[in-house]
Amino acid sequence: EKIFAGKVLRLHVCTMEGAEWLEEVPEDTTVEKLKERCLKHCLPGSLEDPKTVTHHKLIHATSEKVLTDTKTVLEENIQDRDVLLLVKKRAPTLLPKMSDVVAEEKRKQEQKAPDKDAILKATANLPARSVDRSVTHHNMRDFQTELRKILVSLIEVAQKLLALNPDAVELFKKANAMLDEDEEDRVDEIALRQLTEMGFPESRAVKALRLNHMSVTQAMEWLIEHADDPSVDAPLPGSAPAEAPAEGAASCAEAAAGPSSEEGGEEAKDELTEIFKKIRRKREFRPDPRAVIALMEMGFDEKEVVDALRVNNNQQNAACEWLLGDRKPSPEDLDKGIDTNSPLFQAILENPVVQLGLTNPKTLLAFEDMLENPLNSTQWMNDPETGPVMLQISRIFQTLNRT
Repeated sequence: EKIFAGKVLRLHVCTMEGAEWLEEVPEDTTVEKLKERCLKHCLPGSLEDPKTVTHHKLIHATSEKVLTDTKTVLEENIQDRDVLLLVKKRAPTLLPKMSDVVAEEKRKQEQKAPDKDAILKATANLPARSVDRSVTHHNMRDFQTELRKILVSLIEVAQKLLALNPDAVELFKKANAMLDEDEEDRVDEIALRQLTEMGFPESRAVKALRLNHMSVTQAMEWLIEHADDPSVDAPLPGSAPAEAPAEGAASCAEAAAGPSSEEGGEEAKDELTEIFKKIRRKREFRPDPRAVIALMEMGFDEKEVVDALRVNNNQQNAACEWLLGDRKPSPEDLDKGIDTNSPLFQAILENPVVQLGLTNPKTLLAFEDMLENPLNSTQWMNDPETGPVMLQISRIFQTLNRT
């Protein structure tokens, strides 16, 4: 027996409790016999229960393999000085009792929301109340929809206030200087820096930001898409001749300066009103070029597309639905203001912050810009001069909309 005996292996055995020892076994020993020897060593007397062996398993530490009881140590490819882990198997999950299942289902039924018939039965004896759904829906107005009407009416008020001011011409010159300042000063510096740090030329990055409403992500996509376009560096249409209207407006200011200083009468106010109209013409709506091309490729006329984008704040999907639908509101409706006798408009005009802001020419320019380019609202909301005015208008609207 000694001549033909198998090779003896020295195995390092560990338990989950931290016990460690060496087991010397021939390589033809079965895993089950090895497991019994391990249990005798770490749990004396445990083998009196025959289930103890089946409730434990041996795991090869290196390969993390669970050893099969019927195979030998050699068949499991265990080598000398290998580490084995003796682990107690987890108890199988017990199936729930039928009484527990019934109780759980009953609890779920009790927590279930009542259906329509149950609600009608429970409320059958309650007194009926007539609620005008159309009025309720009308009161929950959309702020963006009403904001345009509010801006139209506030622009008229701001123009009258500025025209009545003794320093009207000086205020106009200040407003005109803001309007005609270099376009580069109105580019988001943080967004521009992000694009230039990516390696894009500054002039090209400025153009991309203007075309994509100062969105860094969309501007980057535009720059990549038009990298090989020969006209990528061409100036935007309408950007070069900006000086001509400015000169025309300035001449109007000078013309207004004469009567205002000499006569101080109605002619100066009328001419200032004309000047404000010129300011508004400078703030013409700029449709998204990509949206225009996409909608025209669907077969719509260019004028229709521009009207649709103007009505829907340059949102391509909404503009497409407007073109395919009843086309309401119409472009003409955009120039209609809010009812000046309405509680909302009266509350806005009575607000001290709004009253002070309306005497600032920058507020007038902000209103004009948001009226024609709603996507620029964020820029004016963050402005230290115009931001408080817009915040008060929003708060007043939200307060009255809840009542």
